[in-house]
Amino acid sequence: MKIIIVGAGEVGFHISQRLSEENQDVILIDKDPGKVKRITENLDAQVYLGSGTSPRLLKEAGVREADMLVAATDSDEVNLIACLLGRTLNPYMLKVARVRNPEYIREEGLAVREALGIDHIINPESVMVETILSLMEVPGASEVINFVGGKVKLIGFVIPPGSPFDGRPLHSFQGVDGRILVGAIIRGSQVIIPRGSDVIHADDLVYVVVRNEELPEILRRFGLREEHLRRVIIVGAGQTGVALATALDRSGIGVKIIDRDEEKCRALAEDFKNVIVIHGDGTDRDLLLEENIGDVDFLVALTGDEENNVLISLLGKGLGARKTITRISKLSYIPLVSAIGIDTVVSPRLSAVRALLQYIRKGKIVSVAPLKGEHAEAIEAEALETSLIVNQRLSKVKFPKGAIAGAIVRGDEIHIPRGDSVVLPGDRLIIFARHEVIPKLEKLLTVKLDYF
Repeated sequence: MKIIIVGAGEVGFHISQRLSEENQDVILIDKDPGKVKRITENLDAQVYLGSGTSPRLLKEAGVREADMLVAATDSDEVNLIACLLGRTLNPYMLKVARVRNPEYIREEGLAVREALGIDHIINPESVMVETILSLMEVPGASEVINFVGGKVKLIGFVIPPGSPFDGRPLHSFQGVDGRILVGAIIRGSQVIIPRGSDVIHADDLVYVVVRNEELPEILRRFGLREEHLRRVIIVGAGQTGVALATALDRSGIGVKIIDRDEEKCRALAEDFKNVIVIHGDGTDRDLLLEENIGDVDFLVALTGDEENNVLISLLGKGLGARKTITRISKLSYIPLVSAIGIDTVVSPRLSAVRALLQYIRKGKIVSVAPLKGEHAEAIEAEALETSLIVNQRLSKVKFPKGAIAGAIVRGDEIHIPRGDSVVLPGDRLIIFARHEVIPKLEKLLTVKLDYF
């Protein structure tokens, strides 16, 4: 594919890195010389210095021959205009815009997507709120990803020392365990797409596929607590913090939101009925103690200052908060903050990358979730009638080494696949794959050559 990316910031750089490693034809456009230099020094990609709103530059970059235009700058207006120009210059390519302002999406009568010819709009903040809400459903998990409208969940959690699963080979699972599929194991910096002979060890980050209705039993088997969510403190009353507070307020959970901006707090206090709005500094230890931080189920740090978010989470954890969720924008920080004891990290930029990948992957892809460490992906795809994966036993399908089928969803039925399972046209598949085998996997999911 030939993909033009407007914006070489964190999102543009990260998605370009992923695609260039897969030998995709990637072209970047950015007006910041520093970002352009970073791309040229680190990635195998063409780069143009200038604005993505320049018709001349878009034509020079080859927009008329491109398969996709991704507008991922920090400016909604630049992204929207770039897609509008892209529609005029090449109406046949796919156009994806990163848009943060909810007014562009929700305001009735604007019809931004239709008016500008945008195929997909990505709002990272809304994706991030959904991620946080999913994490709150399973307090002991490091990551929770919903597939097939929530019917199937991917739960990531760390195996504690002394766990009954420590030292167990995967082929030993029986009974209830037989309805469990371990899709990936993260061991230090190593990503393992496991086979039956692989063994789980303490401190492994394990990703497990479970049916939603079986979640309580699976959590019990793995020693994860399932507790009723009672109290949440959110630090940061920005767009994400307010959206999260609004969602939690509807569910009847006790929510407090803290922010330094007195005027913003006053306005929010008038808007919210049940959420308690507090004007103050989330890094203030005395304030957190005053608000009974030791009795909260979740402390969520969502300010625009990631260093403060890390400090708030570490402080809250030290004062007794059961679980913390920390917003980090710089993707390079994520492995570092995880190493110093931060429970869970969410990132608007990583949310944008996840959303973009589903439109870039070949085949009928419904969603894509990069796993921790970014060296593997969980992919939800629809099995096409003309693909190589259908109408034969999975044991006969030539899955690339480093890929495994995690679930087959057929109507309301959810199957944990075995070697004799058969994928039918229209089935939804959850597939785990190491990053380097994605191109081979895509061939299985796309149309057979002899179909034509």
